[in-house]
Amino acid sequence: MLVDLVVVAHFLFVLFVVFGGLLVLRWPALVYLHLPVAVYGALIELVGWVCPLTPLEKQLRESAGQNGYEGGFVEHYILPVLYPAGLTREVQLVLAALVIGVNVLVYAVIARKRGRVASERNPLHRTVAGK
Repeated sequence: MLVDLVVVAHFLFVLFVVFGGLLVLRWPALVYLHLPVAVYGALIELVGWVCPLTPLEKQLRESAGQNGYEGGFVEHYILPVLYPAGLTREVQLVLAALVIGVNVLVYAVIARKRGRVASERNPLHRTVAGK
């Protein structure tokens, strides 16, 4: 049961890395949690690090008498769905680019939205704009 909990937590972490910026659109204070998590998630893929949840899951599986697996979480659970051929370095770089691209786009929207709100609150803007 603990293995399943770690797998679910790991999957939610991956989803938050990729799509958490969308939550920031709704709840701006999440930026302080999402931005470092997204950078860490991208670095895992870019540098080829292993997420600490992967060895934890494998250790829990072995402790429970289950078979472990080769590779990491993304290779074992996500890529078989998305890329049946398996994980290569090129695929890791594409995944990193996806994480970075989605989040840059979302944060650009947030920055533009905040800039517009700040501009509208500026009394000088109202005077110049004839408001």
